[in-house]
Amino acid sequence: MNQPPPDPRPHDWRLLSGALAVWLAALLGLLVHWSLAVVVGSLAALAGAAHTRCRGRRARDGPARLAAGVPLFVCGVLAVWPVAARIHEAAADPLRVEAARGAAARLQVEVVERPRPVRAAGFGGLPSGVHSVVVPAVALPSGARILILAPVDRWAALLPGQQAVAEGTLAPAEGGTLTVAVLRVRGSPASVGDAPAWQRAAHALRAGLRQASEVLDPESAGLLPALVVGDKDGMSTTVEDEFRVAGMSHLLAVSGANLAIVCVAVLYLLRLARIGPRGSAAGALCALVGYVLLAGPEPSVLRAGVMGAVGLLALALGRERSALPALGAAMIVLVVHDPAMAVAFGFVLSVLATGALVLLAPKWTRRLTRRGVPRIVAEALAVPAAAHLVTAPVVAGMSGQVSLVAVAANLAAAPVVAPATVLGVLAALVMPVLPWLAEWLARLAGPEVGWLVTVGRTAAGMPGAALDWPAGWWGGAALLLTAVAVAVAMRRRTARLVAGLGLTAVLLVVIPVRVIAPGWPPSGWAAVACDVGQGDAVALSTADPGRAVLVDTGPESAPTRECLNRLGVDRIPLVILSHLHADHVGGLSAVLSGHAVGAVAVGPGRAPEWAWRQVREEAADAGVPLVQLTAGQRMSWPGLAVEVLAPRTKEAEPAEADGTQINNRSVVLRATTRAGRLLLTGDIELAAQADLLTAGVDLSADVVKVPHHGSRYTAPEFLAAIGARVAMVSVGAGNRYGHPSPRTLGSLAQKGVLIVRTDTGGDCAVVEDGGKPAAMVRGEPRSPPGR
Repeated sequence: MNQPPPDPRPHDWRLLSGALAVWLAALLGLLVHWSLAVVVGSLAALAGAAHTRCRGRRARDGPARLAAGVPLFVCGVLAVWPVAARIHEAAADPLRVEAARGAAARLQVEVVERPRPVRAAGFGGLPSGVHSVVVPAVALPSGARILILAPVDRWAALLPGQQAVAEGTLAPAEGGTLTVAVLRVRGSPASVGDAPAWQRAAHALRAGLRQASEVLDPESAGLLPALVVGDKDGMSTTVEDEFRVAGMSHLLAVSGANLAIVCVAVLYLLRLARIGPRGSAAGALCALVGYVLLAGPEPSVLRAGVMGAVGLLALALGRERSALPALGAAMIVLVVHDPAMAVAFGFVLSVLATGALVLLAPKWTRRLTRRGVPRIVAEALAVPAAAHLVTAPVVAGMSGQVSLVAVAANLAAAPVVAPATVLGVLAALVMPVLPWLAEWLARLAGPEVGWLVTVGRTAAGMPGAALDWPAGWWGGAALLLTAVAVAVAMRRRTARLVAGLGLTAVLLVVIPVRVIAPGWPPSGWAAVACDVGQGDAVALSTADPGRAVLVDTGPESAPTRECLNRLGVDRIPLVILSHLHADHVGGLSAVLSGHAVGAVAVGPGRAPEWAWRQVREEAADAGVPLVQLTAGQRMSWPGLAVEVLAPRTKEAEPAEADGTQINNRSVVLRATTRAGRLLLTGDIELAAQADLLTAGVDLSADVVKVPHHGSRYTAPEFLAAIGARVAMVSVGAGNRYGHPSPRTLGSLAQKGVLIVRTDTGGDCAVVEDGGKPAAMVRGEPRSPPGR
């Protein structure tokens, strides 16, 4: 069938120009000063009025021309009120003063978003031994917003719409938002009210989807709820990291794509029933509202819901070329409703992606079809390419990476997203009445979800899948300027020839070199044993660029600081000291002074007394909280989870404890990373190893940090119980203790374990390689004499 010719009429930019004025007013008002919102709004209103007055003087101008400046005038007025007024109200809220002085407070609050875990070592997380939760936008009777940090086990059950009394300590909120304060809470909520009936029903349906998904393998079971309703609580951190590198993270948040899938499915069924366009649009609108209620009133869901509702309204009114005005109307509604949307990365991504689908994708599709590409293939190529191109600068600024495989990965994933989403929604709806049918629907979605896992893993594992890029606003701006310069240059034939030769060189030279001899740190590193001489300092990476958990700090300041600098680590949510010997705590002061540290954690050991006093003083001088770890505690960050296995007693050793007793009280950790599980053993010796074996503790891990620098006091039975593929030995060259022991190295070699050592290889990194851990060394050992 012949395709109709493209519509020659230009796009209607009138409403979008007003939306950009509202957005700019809110953006400057939040990031700089509320008065700038008034200035921008006033200028937009004046420009709209002047345009209308000028056009009105021309007799030949019709009503459309006359009304061209009206949207800009109205949006200018909206920018002054209510947008600027809301920003000024938040800026002047008296809670800001109380938060600045750290006042205690007892507040009546209303939860407006589902509590979410904070995967960081923040206030209230470590002392209680559980994750923290966030109630992101909590409304006070005065209209102010606060952020509540509280123990997850006591607050996670709260639903949006519930009112409660929260008692804790106020702290300043992050700038550039409408949130006026942070409330740090240790206890449980009091005087908890009932949640609305529709919230309880939606919560039950989401829980039913998680239960139905349990018939799948663990990775697919965690991914299906994330794909359908944005519920990532049960999702594997490894899969989440792979999706991020592959440029597929947008599939894990409810967006316009989810709503489009649901609405298109409903429209198709209604058209089969011979329902007219307006009736079909009304039915799809009901489905849209129901899906928004199911997913929850999250910002991304509201953004997608408003944009979808405006688009369906335009469809019901018969406006065929209304995509751009619909985008403008959605932007206006969202920013006027919540000015904080203007500074949300998700809002920026939604607007840019939608604009690309409206402005770029159709043009690219027509160009490809004119060159003989089948239309369905042209659309499949143009849509992800356009969306990725315009959102790449924002994603780079957020993550510090540019995915080079995103277009191909999303193209491969696209065919299964819609059926998996529809099957997941149906499973959630039927679970309360027909659990067996819900489980079968989840099984039908299993192959599709499994394919998504495979695509994400394959794409993320390709050499050069992601290019490191400066993070922040400047990084995003730099990529935008680079893309514009390339686009302009590519208009010339000579530039295209040079670009082709450069791409060939990259394919033939650069990528093979990076694979054979990659730079340092290796891309996707999960853990690095720093070369600090005779001591320990292990960095565990998170999914956030520049952020890592540090276990021990080495004997001196300089080596640990240099290692962290090589890794590009500037934020450390948690420093864990396995025990208080000098070769594990000596570099603490440099870490605290040169990095943003969230907390310092220690085990129950308090000997030697001088070291304990030094640690307390250094933490106090840096203003960093000091917390205690006990067996059974679990902590998590994006891409990293840490569990405390030992010591299994809370009693401190005697003040006159000898070195062996102190070693045996080392904190033993098991970290789950993108490269598998790591067992960090401190300096435990035979007695502590035997206690763990006798207690039946699960010690299995893919990588082990060999106890006590590879000393001879390591039982072969202990190493056998771990079953590691890779063993890291943190040890100084020429140390006087004879570490590492040939007997210990021999036990590992007999089991076929790959051994890497800091005294011979320098910094030792663990990376993921085809789903298995692999080790790399920097090849430049510092090799100082050991203590």
